[in-house]
Amino acid sequence: MADDRQTGKDELDRRIADAKAAHQHGSGGNAGARAESRGWAIGVEFVGAVLVSGFIGWLIDSYAGLGTKPFAMIALLILGFAAGTRRAMQTSKQFDAEPDSDKKD
Repeated sequence: MADDRQTGKDELDRRIADAKAAHQHGSGGNAGARAESRGWAIGVEFVGAVLVSGFIGWLIDSYAGLGTKPFAMIALLILGFAAGTRRAMQTSKQFDAEPDSDKKD
C-alpha cells in the first residue's frame, strides 16, 4: 500500500509540474487579465466623466439660482459625454501604443 501512495504522489507531482509548465508557456492567462483591467479602466473613466459633469450641472440648476433648470444639466451631460468619449479614445490609443510584455511572462 505504501508503494501505491508513492506512485500516486509521483503522479500528482508530475501533473502539477505539467500544469505549471502549461501555465507559464500558455497563451495569455496574464494577457487576458491585463486586457480586462484596461477595458474596465476605460469604462470607469468614461462613466466618471459623464456622472461628474451631470452632477455639476444639477448643482448649477438646483443651487445657483440662475434659472437654467434643466438646461445646465443637459448641457453639461452632453459635454461630459464628449469629454468621456475623448478621454476613452486617448486611453485606448495609449494602451494600444504600449509594447506588450506578454511574451516575457
